[in-house]
Amino acid sequence: MVILWELKNLEKTKAPSFCLQNQDNKKVCLADYKGKWVVLYFYPKDNSKTCTIEALNFTDNMKQFEDMETIVIGVSPDSVKSHKNFATKHNLKIILLSDTEHQILEKYKVWKLKKMYGREYMGVERSTFIINPEGYIEEEWKKVRVKGHIEAVKQKIIELKQ
Repeated sequence: MVILWELKNLEKTKAPSFCLQNQDNKKVCLADYKGKWVVLYFYPKDNSKTCTIEALNFTDNMKQFEDMETIVIGVSPDSVKSHKNFATKHNLKIILLSDTEHQILEKYKVWKLKKMYGREYMGVERSTFIINPEGYIEEEWKKVRVKGHIEAVKQKIIELKQ
């Protein structure tokens, strides 16, 4: 049985571990959720239009994620204080982690050179990862378009759990 599990997970990537502060200034580690499914999503900025829509979509679907025994964690380079204000203002029910040093953003390869209006800068490439209970990345989406994304994530979790 152990050999079968190892063969099944051989081609999968182990999710990089992390510990970061959440919106309540409490340390949250990926290891805290061993044995659970995790949706880890990276977004550029608190209170921007698209990031707010994405966070609200995850919050609106929390009951379904909970029913699937899945934790939803959002990560951005914003401060703990910014996350607290964002979560309070929009009544968000998801975990928001602050990565001001870009350590986890870089480990997950979502801290990228971006271009807008002819200007280049470093920023977050909106991305989502599904991490299985053993800590392996099962699915990833890069350059996420928010419309319809949460439905795709839920559907993929249902497929993976079968």
